[in-house]
Amino acid sequence: IDGYFINLKNIWTTKKLFTMKKLLFIVCLTIFGFTFNSNAQVDPQTSTEEPVDPNGPVITFDTLVVDFGTIDQGSDPFRIATFTNTGKKPLHITTCSGSCGCTVPKCPDTPIMPGEKGKMKVRYDTNRTGRISKTVTVKSNANNGTVTLRVVGMINAKQAKPAMEPNTGGPVMGQ
Repeated sequence: IDGYFINLKNIWTTKKLFTMKKLLFIVCLTIFGFTFNSNAQVDPQTSTEEPVDPNGPVITFDTLVVDFGTIDQGSDPFRIATFTNTGKKPLHITTCSGSCGCTVPKCPDTPIMPGEKGKMKVRYDTNRTGRISKTVTVKSNANNGTVTLRVVGMINAKQAKPAMEPNTGGPVMGQ
């Protein structure tokens, strides 16, 4: 009788193993099917993207680099990025954000009319030292979409003050 139960147990685990293999195969096949389907070509005629308005606003920066140069620690933390609306409709900057908390841009709140210049103030934490390599992302209603500015520079550390002023000839202790 003991041999009979052991044999039934082996048959049950064999069936369970076979069922698990089938289930694993079906799951893998399903994942492969979804992956293959997601790579399918989209017909450009039926694309849901909005067409670009040829008369829409276009944001054109004087330069895509905000250069702090080589400065000392604690120096002026602000630089100005200048841009022009070279399009034919008002430009609305929706967001501008720095790549980290040490880089903080301030966007204009008012629309920039066609042909007008705008200014964006960029603040960097100059109490940090070393090389600056950050980005500022500017999103707007412009035809050219999102623009990324690079923030670069070098901040030299301040020279540490001596803990105690040197003795300049006054009385010496212990004499």
